[in-house]
Amino acid sequence: MKLRLTLLALATLAAFPAFAAERGFDVRDLASLDRVSSPTLSPDGGTVVFAKRQVNKEVTKASTSLWVRNLRTRDMAPPKRLTPDGWNVNSPAFSSDGKTIYFLSAKSGSMQLYSMPLAGGEPKRLTDFPLDVDAYKLSPDGRQVALAFAVFPDCKADLACTKKKVEEAEGAKASGKVFDRVFIRHWDTWADGRLNRVFAAKLGGEGMLTSATLLSGDIHGDIPSKPFGDLGDFAWSTDGKQVAMSVRQSNREEPWSTNFDIWLVNADGSGARNLTAANKAWDAGPVFSADGKTLYYRAMARPGFEADRFALIAMDLGSGKAREIAPRWDASADGITLSADGKTLYTTAGELGQHPLFAVDVANGEVSNVVGAQGSVSAFDIAGDTLAFTRNTLQSGDQLFVTDAAGKAPQRAITQSAGEMLPEVKFGDAEQFTFVGWNNETVHGYVVKPWNYQEGRKYPVAFLIHGGPQGSFGNGWSYRWNPQTYAGQGYAVVMIDFHGSTGYGQKFTDSISGDWGGKPLEDLQKGWAAAQKKYAFLDGGKACALGASYGGFMVNWIEGNWYDKNGVSPWKCLVSHDGVFENQAMGYATEELWFSEWENGGTPYDNPKGYQKFNPANHVANFKVPMLVIHGQQDFRIPVEQGIGLFTALQRKGVESKFLYFPDENHWVLKPQNSILWHDTVNGWLKQHIGQ
Repeated sequence: MKLRLTLLALATLAAFPAFAAERGFDVRDLASLDRVSSPTLSPDGGTVVFAKRQVNKEVTKASTSLWVRNLRTRDMAPPKRLTPDGWNVNSPAFSSDGKTIYFLSAKSGSMQLYSMPLAGGEPKRLTDFPLDVDAYKLSPDGRQVALAFAVFPDCKADLACTKKKVEEAEGAKASGKVFDRVFIRHWDTWADGRLNRVFAAKLGGEGMLTSATLLSGDIHGDIPSKPFGDLGDFAWSTDGKQVAMSVRQSNREEPWSTNFDIWLVNADGSGARNLTAANKAWDAGPVFSADGKTLYYRAMARPGFEADRFALIAMDLGSGKAREIAPRWDASADGITLSADGKTLYTTAGELGQHPLFAVDVANGEVSNVVGAQGSVSAFDIAGDTLAFTRNTLQSGDQLFVTDAAGKAPQRAITQSAGEMLPEVKFGDAEQFTFVGWNNETVHGYVVKPWNYQEGRKYPVAFLIHGGPQGSFGNGWSYRWNPQTYAGQGYAVVMIDFHGSTGYGQKFTDSISGDWGGKPLEDLQKGWAAAQKKYAFLDGGKACALGASYGGFMVNWIEGNWYDKNGVSPWKCLVSHDGVFENQAMGYATEELWFSEWENGGTPYDNPKGYQKFNPANHVANFKVPMLVIHGQQDFRIPVEQGIGLFTALQRKGVESKFLYFPDENHWVLKPQNSILWHDTVNGWLKQHIGQ
């Protein structure tokens, strides 16, 4: 009988392996998960190629390969690897006939353009330039390719000249550099005088491409833009005779300007003219109509404001007249993809904590949701009657799906979700809620339950505050601030999309400028109270507040300003990552000056009161809550002295504090092992102060 019972028990465990091994999500899971991106359809919509990033077992090195799936077959076969083992590649694109895949790889020792048959075979190297190819875009007929290089302007089209200058600088006996204007540095890179510029070359000849025609020579600015631009700001006309590109002039005004203009240039580099000179704000993402008579693009209206609404614009290239396509749609468009018949624009945009894909009627501006009423669509491609897209949620990183172009057909998963890749992990359930915030207006928030949630129990809370400030946590996945890593430690998570967050209308987004410590703090206070009232499992006596960037500023502001009438804070601990501490110093030391100047109502010398109104450094006398401070040396957006100053103030005041310093990270923590250390340190701080 005992043997029979033992066998029965073993059989039961075998039938429910996930139950037997159930655990919470950990940062090591986050760092090691496969990541899919760049969904790319063949011209007939019958095949999808995508990029997959994988990490080695030691979680020290990542590589990206291309994978392919035939969509005409309805079997359950998984996608197949397309690029060979040992190749690290990016940026897939199909040839016009759908038989060839193009991509970039540094397999030769420098980043160059390659192609390979979709049916399989060895990659063929197409370019042999002395510089890295930073980005590329094929012309619609596949006969030409645009190539982006970082070059010294006085070298013009001589790429070898740029390489020689770089080598001479690296071999110089003295290391000092002289600057005569800002930017002297941007994001995490010091300026060396090079500009990102676009060249054109003809495909299909014998041998590798070694020369190219400079297209942006008469336009003194970066394309792709720095630090995160790509060739989404570049477009070929259908006939390949013209190109359009969005560029901001590189001059002394660049660090306080958001004036990107769209230029029309002949494919031989001649005839450059500014199409949007009248608009002193941001014009971006040009797309030609099939007949070449209309140019579609996105445009902001207010100069100097990087979080203004991107409207969809159609310009008649003959007359130069432009009109807004959907003026009644209070959303900021992320990009433009034109349907084959030219009647519809597809774009993603934030909407009430979600990030769907929309279709916009070019003629009447009517907007409809195509996919993604729940979750965040991060990338998509449309070809024939097929739509391929990647979507993430609070429960999973990007997963690739396909459906029809209208989004009506059932969505077919091509890749696995995080839960399918980690069957032993139980993720925390997430729920969106609303409450009455500042000015009696509706504000949204999210609660994520701990992975081991049980009815009737109370759980300590990680209260996460997003950055931006014009941003949103929303129903999406993050590889830096992921609520599931806290839920996986047994914490409940609360997140508030306070006034200033995106996806709730432009007026809501605008409301934070000049009021960083006002409306948002009130929303956070009311949201925290509302969450505790609605969700009985939140242990309000065991809670820590955490934030990065603007969220870090808010944590610093909370340290000096969120106390009850008895001087008691609701927080047992705080975590501030790369946050502003001394706001006036920030206004002079940050690189993108337009940001601080817009948010504080002018320059520090023209409006010093604006910088002092919500300056955490002015409230150090009130500091008393234990705080973990984190900062990266290469963070030029919020320089490391802000974190050092904050830690010094805490130490001088005698407040319990720690400082986690990364000498090799920028505004984000990107290296896998550094990310693990970050999470382990933060989780250790939370455990010390609120348990688990």
